[in-house]
Amino acid sequence: MSRAQFDLVMCLKQPGTTIGKVCERCDGRCPGCDSLVNSKKMARICDDCSFGNFADRCIICGGKGFTEAYYCSECVRTEKDRDGCPKVTSLGSSRVDMFYEKKKKGQ
Repeated sequence: MSRAQFDLVMCLKQPGTTIGKVCERCDGRCPGCDSLVNSKKMARICDDCSFGNFADRCIICGGKGFTEAYYCSECVRTEKDRDGCPKVTSLGSSRVDMFYEKKKKGQ
């Protein structure tokens, strides 16, 4: 999802020691290329993304995270795991639109 949608902005700061989380929907996905195969190396997020309200959120879609995020073997081989923090900082226009639709319906 992070590579396919162009309106999403990734953090890309220097990663810290905290391991990123993914939700049920994004479980098994690589945060670098969105492939679903060959999980190899844990994805670490920066110190700024690991504190506050969004600390335990999914690094790909922003949902409630419960499982550790892993890079695939292809991203490790091409060193995409060293680009920086993989957490998506902007929710994108689709998430914002969904928020306002729920607010309009009164949910």
